[in-house]
Amino acid sequence: MGEAAVRVGIVGYGFAGRGFHAYLLTHEPRLKLAAVASRNEERQRRAEADYGVRTFETLDQMLEAGGVDLVILATPHDVHATQAVQVMDAGKHCVCDKVMCLTGAEADAMIAARDRNGVFFSIFHNRRWDGDYLTIRKALDADLLGAARFFEIGIWRYGPPRSWRGQKSAVGTIMHDWGAHFVDQMFQIVPGRVVSVTARAQHHWPHLDVESYLGVDVTFDTGVLYRIELSNQARLGKPHWYIVGERGTLVKEGVDPQEAQMLRGDITAAREDPAEYARVATEVGGLAAEMRLQTLRGDWTAYYRNVADALLDGAEPAVKAEEARRGVLLLETVQESIRTGGSVAPPGGL
Repeated sequence: MGEAAVRVGIVGYGFAGRGFHAYLLTHEPRLKLAAVASRNEERQRRAEADYGVRTFETLDQMLEAGGVDLVILATPHDVHATQAVQVMDAGKHCVCDKVMCLTGAEADAMIAARDRNGVFFSIFHNRRWDGDYLTIRKALDADLLGAARFFEIGIWRYGPPRSWRGQKSAVGTIMHDWGAHFVDQMFQIVPGRVVSVTARAQHHWPHLDVESYLGVDVTFDTGVLYRIELSNQARLGKPHWYIVGERGTLVKEGVDPQEAQMLRGDITAAREDPAEYARVATEVGGLAAEMRLQTLRGDWTAYYRNVADALLDGAEPAVKAEEARRGVLLLETVQESIRTGGSVAPPGGL
């Protein structure tokens, strides 16, 4: 593609499109925001005021006008597949916000569109660059806990999902939103194959058809048990991470501070409160030991840096569509477990 900046269009200029994607693009000079599509006229005007870009009502109009090389989809989950296929069949590169899509069949169609058009395609799993996740990975790689046996991760908050995130047809489940990141992290951390999925759901928002609580136990063929929990009716929370290994345990409070600082306009100012550093109780050389682990610095800007590297220099995508597809299949199995009320064996190869 040469050395010129990659021209980028964003579809959707709400919380994700404006607050995440448009902002993070300002930290990668090789990617230049050139267009925004939104059905909301106020958001169109805001995009013009924020970045001086061309605006359109629809993706169709953006593609017909030309002028973009890469399209970012910051739209509801249920339209990701059709929009991504349309983008790639138009010969454009594509980044799709998580979750990739709602079904394995949709994921396969998206990957097929990438392959037949020879374009770049990646899923925005920015939380692979969360400081807490990077710290957990390093602690496990350093063998501080011994072989990991049990993982628990969750988000506990109070307040109903807003807009389309409160609509089952558009979002899937609440685990397709925040929880999609946790599923992606799980597959990066735990080797092996999933042998069973057991999900539990509660619905206590009378005006919504999505869950107020969703918990999932994932069992791997290695015996590792991985529990993911999300609640939007909890006024007090639990630790973000809880990990038990053969000789040690890790507890980590708090989530990565990058989002809060990014929404204030300066992601580089993100600093974690030392009170939230991970606590580890373990055994070292036969002696019981306790320690605190200073959280590694997270860096969400790395995602679009990799996109630029891939488009301009041929680097491997940091987040591959095949990896995101595995998460989609896991989430389909979660929905089947909720429907049947029991444990479900996932499709072969998961």
